[in-house]
Amino acid sequence: MKFCFFTLGCKVNLFESQALSKLAQENGHTIVEKNADVCILNSCTVTSSSDHKNIRAIKNLKKENPNSFIVVSGCMAQTEPEKLKQTGLVDIVCGTSDRREIISICEKYFLNRQSPDTSCFRTFSNRFEPLPAGIPAGRTRALLKVQDGCDNYCTYCIIPYSRGHIRSLPLNDAVNQAIELKKIGVKEIIITGIEISSYGKDLPNKPGLIDLISKVCESVPNIRIRLSSLEPRTSNIEFCKKLSLHKNLMPHFHLSLQSGCDTVLQRMKRKYNTNTFLENISLLREYFEKCSITTDIIVGFPGETQDEFAQTINFVEQCKFSDIHVFPYSPRKNTPAAIMKDQIHENIKKERTKALKKIAYKLRHEYLSLFLGQNLNVLWEHKDKEGFWCGHSQYNFIIKTKNNECKKNCYLCVPITSVKDDFVLSSPDT
Repeated sequence: MKFCFFTLGCKVNLFESQALSKLAQENGHTIVEKNADVCILNSCTVTSSSDHKNIRAIKNLKKENPNSFIVVSGCMAQTEPEKLKQTGLVDIVCGTSDRREIISICEKYFLNRQSPDTSCFRTFSNRFEPLPAGIPAGRTRALLKVQDGCDNYCTYCIIPYSRGHIRSLPLNDAVNQAIELKKIGVKEIIITGIEISSYGKDLPNKPGLIDLISKVCESVPNIRIRLSSLEPRTSNIEFCKKLSLHKNLMPHFHLSLQSGCDTVLQRMKRKYNTNTFLENISLLREYFEKCSITTDIIVGFPGETQDEFAQTINFVEQCKFSDIHVFPYSPRKNTPAAIMKDQIHENIKKERTKALKKIAYKLRHEYLSLFLGQNLNVLWEHKDKEGFWCGHSQYNFIIKTKNNECKKNCYLCVPITSVKDDFVLSSPDT
């Protein structure tokens, strides 16, 4: 059989699609980009616009693969299975559990031309479902999923309902997967999950995220280790003291702020305030020199006044983020925030989003400018359409160069000579 995979949403979804692709190949199937027998869409549902993107993607997949079976897994499949079936284009809906069985279900359906009963795939497991870590052809960086589910129940978020409670990959299993990735030539591993700050709470002896990162860093000392999004409360003094000892832990930390105003954070039911956030990023900067601190911010949350938005602007400038992902609030059905009073008009959201993005641009340029004239070690990944080699620095921003000494999946130290909008440039003549 020929399988085609299409992924929307977060790094966890990307990891799961890669794992399913690997399982399909282990079963003797081939992976194609078109003319597939089976198309698997791994869906996102974090906002209502995500659902619209899923439907568009399904239509495009069917248009490009008219004779294929369409399978939808992931978060929208978990929360809105009937909506997907109503499109008349989806043959199988699988949700966010029992991923290992999806390939065998597809085999059974393809052979028998009969849709299986997928109702069992809408219940959550109490245990973490291990999937094989790997790296797609042509990639240099690998994902390692160590955690699933979330128990935070922020008022704007549907994810606890689409992913269930916290489940964690046992620590030794995570270490073994990291070692296997090293064996196949991976030079950089990104540790990911739905909410990795809660890692280990469900495991015997309750190992924490610090234990996990330390063990992984020690097991593959020559491999770069990165972290995906963290809850702001994570980067406390213990985190910074212990993890700053591991030189292969990259100094980039993504802490999801969501708002720089305490009253808005309370309405969101976030478990920190701006004072705690500021203390934690100050610790990161003390222990990780020139570390990159990035964040997410939701603009126009229900009830956000102009004064509350101004507080966010002031706080963002105080934090001096190296980059900000700005999102206008989008009501998500079946979340408390969707029925809150004082929903913000779309025009106001657009204005505030534009204003915050302007500040984000300024802060990003200021941060990147810190590295002018310095040499940075880069893992080179690919050439772009203009012939530039592109790769990530240890701080996670992109560096481009036309240095002929660059090689794919290899390190080369280069001087930083200029700053562009969202990357830095290294001139080989410097």
